[in-house]
Amino acid sequence: QVQLVESGGGLVQAGGSLRLSCAASGRTFSNYGMGWFRQAPGKEREFVAAITGNGGSVYYADAVQGRFLISRDNAKNALYLQMNSLKPEDQAVYYCASARNRFASTIYSGYEYWGQGTQVTVSS
Repeated sequence: QVQLVESGGGLVQAGGSLRLSCAASGRTFSNYGMGWFRQAPGKEREFVAAITGNGGSVYYADAVQGRFLISRDNAKNALYLQMNSLKPEDQAVYYCASARNRFASTIYSGYEYWGQGTQVTVSS
């Protein structure tokens, strides 16, 4: 059974930084692309960043390009999201997700397993 557990969320002032982590178990981590999505109250879940199984390619939403960095450590079965220069509009629940194959997807349907989410709150 695949399990994804996010951590690292919290309260931060605008302009600050946070690093989210996602611990994965249940299948060979390096065989699957991974992604981060977020969902703010009253809004649909949206793509944030994605990375291929071998970490060779990464993709970002325009809203976070240049501020967020996705990475993975396949030896530790771990996914990360370094978030810098946070803005109030980045406030949301952040979810990590495991793709259906080794490629990175920017769409919701490209993922088959999801974590429970971690809250990121950005104060202005």
